[in-house]
Amino acid sequence: MTPTRKLGYDWHLRLRMAEHNMFATTDLVPLLAERGVALSAAQVYRLVTQTPERLSLRTLMALCDILACSPNDLIEPVAATRRSRATGTSGLGAPADRDGGRGRVPRRAEIHRDQ
Repeated sequence: MTPTRKLGYDWHLRLRMAEHNMFATTDLVPLLAERGVALSAAQVYRLVTQTPERLSLRTLMALCDILACSPNDLIEPVAATRRSRATGTSGLGAPADRDGGRGRVPRRAEIHRDQ
C-alpha cells in the first residue's frame, strides 16, 4: 500500500456570515445580485449550507466583497493522508475508504438452512 495525498478544503461561508450578523441565507440573494451574481434562494442556501464542489470566481469575489474578507477567509485548504491499495485490474491505487470512511468492508452473505 502506498499513501496517497487527498486534498480538500473547509468552507467557512456560514461562519463569515455570522460574523456580519447575517443568519438567513436569503440575506445574500440581493447582495449578490447587486454585484452581478444572479442566484436563486435555493442555490444560495446550498452555497451556504454545503461545501461547494465548483464555485465561479465572480461569485467568490462577490462573497469576499460582501463579507469584507479574502478568499483565504472563506476557503481553508486541508490535506489528509489515506492509504490506497492496488485493484488487481489496473495496478493503480484505489481509495481504501469506499465504505464512506466507516471502516467496514462488505462480505458475501451466507444462508444457512435448518436440516
